[in-house]
Amino acid sequence: MIRIGVIGQSGEIPEATRKLAEEIGKEIALRRAILLTGGTNGVMEAVSQGAKQAKGLVVGILPGDKVDGANEYIDIPITTGLSYDYRSLILVHSSDAIIMIAGANGTLGELSAAYLNRKPVVIVESSGGWAARIRGMAYEGTYLDERKWVKLDYANTANEALDIVMSRVQANQALANKTANLADGE
Repeated sequence: MIRIGVIGQSGEIPEATRKLAEEIGKEIALRRAILLTGGTNGVMEAVSQGAKQAKGLVVGILPGDKVDGANEYIDIPITTGLSYDYRSLILVHSSDAIIMIAGANGTLGELSAAYLNRKPVVIVESSGGWAARIRGMAYEGTYLDERKWVKLDYANTANEALDIVMSRVQANQALANKTANLADGE
C-alpha cells in the first residue's frame, strides 16, 4: 500500500483548513493508501478524522514515549522517544509522498526534510499558512533550491492533491522496478 504523509500545523486551525484536511484524509482512504501523520492535533487530527470516516488506516508517528498525546483517530500510534523535529524525520522517511496543508515553522522543516530526501511533495496552496507562500519563495517557483532535486507540485483541492500524489508515487515505483530489473540483468 502507498504511504502518504500529511504535514501541517498543530493546534488551533481555521475551519476552512480543517474541512480541507478532512477531505484530503477521506480521499487518501478512498484511494486505499495509508495515512501517516505526526499523530497529534490541528491538521493532523483533521486529516486523521477524514480518513477514519472513510474507513482508512491511520498511523501516528508520535514524539516522546507516551501514546496519550495521539488524537482519537489514530489506529496505530508509534512512539519514537524523540522530540518533535526528529519525530518529523521518521514521518518523512516512512512516507512514499508528502502532502503539505497550511503549516507553521515545524511544517516548513518537514517540507525541507522531504525535499532533501527526494520525496514527492504536493503543497495545498488553498490551505493557507506556509503552503500559500512557498511558490512565491521557491526557486523557479517549483524547487527549494538550485539543485532541483524534487519538483514541488501544487494543488487546491483534495482530489487534485491525491491525483498528483498517486501519479508521482506510481512513476517512482515504476522507475524503481525498472532499475531493479536492469540490476538483475533483464
